[in-house]
Amino acid sequence: MNPNIPQTDRKRVVIIGAGFGGLQLARKLSARKEFQVVLINRHNYHEFQPLYYQVATAGLEANAILFPLRSVFGNCKNVHIRVTNVTGIRTTEKTVDTELGSVTYDYLVIATGADTNFFNQENIIANALPMKSVSEAIALRNRMLQNFEDALSVETEEEREGLMDVVVVGGGPTGVELCGTLAEMRKTVLPRDYPELDFKIMDIYLIESGGELLGPMSIDSQKHSLEYLQELGVNVRLNTRVKDFDGKVVTMNDGSSLRTNNLIWAAGVRANPIDGLPAETIGRGNRIQVNRYNQVQGFTDVFAIGDVALMTEEKWPNGHPQIAQPAIQQGKHLAKNLLRWVRNEQPAEFTYKDLGTMATIGRGLAVVDLPFFKFQGFFAWLTWLFVHLMAIVGVKNRLVIFLNWMFNYLTFNNSLRLIIRPKLPKNSMPVSFEKIADQIEVANGSPR
Repeated sequence: MNPNIPQTDRKRVVIIGAGFGGLQLARKLSARKEFQVVLINRHNYHEFQPLYYQVATAGLEANAILFPLRSVFGNCKNVHIRVTNVTGIRTTEKTVDTELGSVTYDYLVIATGADTNFFNQENIIANALPMKSVSEAIALRNRMLQNFEDALSVETEEEREGLMDVVVVGGGPTGVELCGTLAEMRKTVLPRDYPELDFKIMDIYLIESGGELLGPMSIDSQKHSLEYLQELGVNVRLNTRVKDFDGKVVTMNDGSSLRTNNLIWAAGVRANPIDGLPAETIGRGNRIQVNRYNQVQGFTDVFAIGDVALMTEEKWPNGHPQIAQPAIQQGKHLAKNLLRWVRNEQPAEFTYKDLGTMATIGRGLAVVDLPFFKFQGFFAWLTWLFVHLMAIVGVKNRLVIFLNWMFNYLTFNNSLRLIIRPKLPKNSMPVSFEKIADQIEVANGSPR
């Protein structure tokens, strides 16, 4: 096979990954006559990662947080999208190898993001439920709903509690938001769907190895998020680390254990660098070490942005936080610097502007840390809604999400609690979780 990228006299910028950083960079370069952009991504859509948990808890359908890449660049003749997996890069030959064939570059930008970090715990890798992609969020939703169906038919109370109880590991925004949503579902939606089950026996645990929730946020936000979760009935255990999970019992480092079939892992991320880079370029957290121009250590034509990039500043000695804003800002900044380079102008160093952090805990409950103002409660929740709506790609997606949120807020109900399984050919065996999850994604109507 051949990617069939036309040869032009423009500088070719190959971007690997269409997350926040890669998409922002491609959009900024798409109208520039100096560049030909080749955007390589595993899927033909952009994923809005902050709302994975709402897909997992049946608050939003998957295609509400996905946006087809070809809709973004439909009128851009100098942007070429290829949906494939990258198998490696050859920097000496300025070539990217993919499953479709090889693509040469003048400038290469790695924007491959990060994936779940299980810290090499094999049992947890095998049995826990991650949530770092739409496919995984849908699989988690199916698993949770199927558990409630199964709980109707088991014989013992111990089996029923194991199916209904949930343990979430990781006290960052994902873990906090997920626990808050599950607690509200336990109170309002699930008893109506399953009147035969007693949801008073359903326990939700949030396990955090540190001494506080939402570690990077302010003390006020940490305190209020803990109070909000406890008011919702979530059992929060701080300074506790999960040691093992065999599929039915979670074991902690203090020797205690919890009976559950559902361990949701939101305890950390690990960057996804590309094969072919020198080992010395890989730093802490598997991130690629870059300078203040986003150039990979030892290269002038290879760049990394977003979660996969490790750039240090005086204020950020361990690198920027692995959230959307650094990726978006680096994508915009690199677009300006690439233009400066082709014009033989001096590039500018990148400086991260911290615009703040926020997390929602439940209906009307959120915490917001802005650079000069910190607040919590209902107004913080409205701020969270507005910021996330504006960050979504596409007017249609914003409208769908807004209508879903309003309907759920007014009625405590929606029609998305569906168990949709992949249909496999007869006598075939599943070859991997990812392929099953991708088939689930197609069945849900997500764009491919």
